[in-house]
Amino acid sequence: MTVRITSPPPSQELKLKDEECERLSKVRDQLGQELEELTASLFEEAHKMVREANIKQATAEKQLKEAQGKIDVLQAEVAALKALVLSTSPTSPTKELQSSGKTPFRKGHTRNKSTSSAMGVNNQEVNMMQPIVKDCKEADISLYNKFRSWKDDPTMDRTCPFLNKIYEEDIFPCLTFSKSELASAVLEAVENNTLSIEPVGLQPVRFVKASAVECGGPKKCALSGQSKSCKHRIKLGDSGNYYYISPFCRYRITSVCNFFTYIRYIQQGLVKQQDENE
Repeated sequence: MTVRITSPPPSQELKLKDEECERLSKVRDQLGQELEELTASLFEEAHKMVREANIKQATAEKQLKEAQGKIDVLQAEVAALKALVLSTSPTSPTKELQSSGKTPFRKGHTRNKSTSSAMGVNNQEVNMMQPIVKDCKEADISLYNKFRSWKDDPTMDRTCPFLNKIYEEDIFPCLTFSKSELASAVLEAVENNTLSIEPVGLQPVRFVKASAVECGGPKKCALSGQSKSCKHRIKLGDSGNYYYISPFCRYRITSVCNFFTYIRYIQQGLVKQQDENE
């Protein structure tokens, strides 16, 4: 018995191979497309990471420069305030008069030479009659102890014993003006560090908002209500109102501002601590 093995016709075999090649070609194209998309995604993610790193670095460098600038400014202000405090220590009125070559006696009625010689008054006797004034170096122990307690735990709360005494004896009298309501607003702005002082006539030409109000004027002080030459004006916080102030009021306001600036530096740890024996 003879067995015959039949093979598929050549055309059918070629068709199967073509289908297999087409399937493999599609798989290859799909893998290639996925590889391209993955490569593009990786490059995009890498570029994004590099861009974010550059932005963070630039921001950090900018903040570092700003911080260094603020530190330089604060150090300069602390040095200036320290020099101001040292230069404003109490001195003897007699020494000031002697250094200026003046006597503490006011000009008044003077006798003629004959009368003066008859009374026997000479320069030495006049000097002996001058009051003797000595520097008083004794500190207020109570106030000093309150300051020591405050310095151990600095606070801007006006109810603490040290600041309460300063308010009662110095700040309130210094910022007491005829216009009490405006004076209270000035004190509040000083406490919040939102008060600004600018010279009159030196500010650039600008458009003023319709809501802005200028109180007082170059010849009238808004705080005292008196007719004085006002070379400066103040602005309280974000308000658009400007208040003209006389030199006398400006000196009093800046004195309180300097005090608050100095105690803020102490609170922020910007003032170098000295030993108790120094």
